[in-house]
Amino acid sequence: MTLFLTGIILVFAFLGAPLFSVIIAGAMLGFHAGDIDLSVMAIELYRIADTPILIALPLFTFAGYILSRTRTSERLVRLTQALLGWVPGGLAIVAFVVCAVFTALTGASGVTIVAMGALLYPALKQVGYRDNFSLGLVTTSGSLGLLLPPSLPLILYGVIAQQMDAGQAVTIEKLFIAGILPAILMVVLLSVWSIWENRKNPIPLTPFTLENVLAALRESVWEIPLPIFVFSGVYSGYFAVSEAAAVTAMYVLVIEVLVYREVKLRDLPGIIRESMIMVGGILLILGVCLAFTNFLIDAEVPMKIFNLCKIFIGSKFVFLILLNIFLLILGTMLDIFSAIIIMVPLILPIAQEYGVDPVHLGIVFLANMQIGYLTPPVGMNLFIAGYRFNKPIIEIYRATVPFMMVLLLAVLIITYWPWLSLVFIS
Repeated sequence: MTLFLTGIILVFAFLGAPLFSVIIAGAMLGFHAGDIDLSVMAIELYRIADTPILIALPLFTFAGYILSRTRTSERLVRLTQALLGWVPGGLAIVAFVVCAVFTALTGASGVTIVAMGALLYPALKQVGYRDNFSLGLVTTSGSLGLLLPPSLPLILYGVIAQQMDAGQAVTIEKLFIAGILPAILMVVLLSVWSIWENRKNPIPLTPFTLENVLAALRESVWEIPLPIFVFSGVYSGYFAVSEAAAVTAMYVLVIEVLVYREVKLRDLPGIIRESMIMVGGILLILGVCLAFTNFLIDAEVPMKIFNLCKIFIGSKFVFLILLNIFLLILGTMLDIFSAIIIMVPLILPIAQEYGVDPVHLGIVFLANMQIGYLTPPVGMNLFIAGYRFNKPIIEIYRATVPFMMVLLLAVLIITYWPWLSLVFIS
């Protein structure tokens, strides 16, 4: 009977049933087969609802949805261009920095490609960058920023790690701090490669003038404090993450609705609805996945996988290599939220048995998923870029491969040099 029901669940999964329904059906079947009362499902959902840190998720999501509806991206481009345009390869560096910040604030790489593409792609071509290079740069930049605060994937990983009692204090604050140097490494490596790639293709520089800088500062004066007070408030301990989320949401609401007036009051109900639909989907999947995780733990599935791994994987070094490969493949098939919710409960206990710090694991996980968005044949950002720029998908593949190789180098450094992630929290 159990095998029959499992078969039915798999059939519905292949027919496109919602992810949460497949997971909850599997969890209920597992608990039923183990003679465990199904009330544990409701208990797990309540435990998620009772998690104080979880309030940060809808608040940061709401703030990100508002920012994605405004001209914040244009103001960020003008400001960074005024500050960095005089550097060789300045506009390329501007693209990397602005996209990283915008992705961190909005929490969605696809939004960055759509919002920034209209600005950066024609601007890069206009100053003399090759079409293929410009296309690859903008597509790649869309996934930068997932390691920077207040990244929603970082928050989600932290919530799951805390629910699993990861053995060490895995706080959102630590994850925010741990992701900064790896994110900077990625931007620096991409910038250096971009300068080297265009060394024989002279690009005109934008002269640095105090007048341009002051004009750009005046234009974006209300948005500049956003990343500063989020990070400094959390890092200094003045704000808890949930408090930082509330302050961010209120601040964004005030400046975009009342100061810049780029979001109308009549648009707010629609924005709230869209953002909370996304949050509701994440929370529903999160609740049923953690219930399913309890079943897996009761059945000692992670330990059985670890014991199997020990037969073939004798060292932490080999485990991390295989983990990178697995996560890169996973990133091409699942969106980052589903991947975190489904896989972290399985991977985290095994990684800890190999001596991997759970905070470091979170950074490695997200860094790989970031590249998974760009990995052929089905990386999500490849298709978003193809649609946004009206280019054949094969052309997008060719354009992004060099950038992906640079990011792979960054991921290897992040993976095998834990100091980069842990130096400020140890």
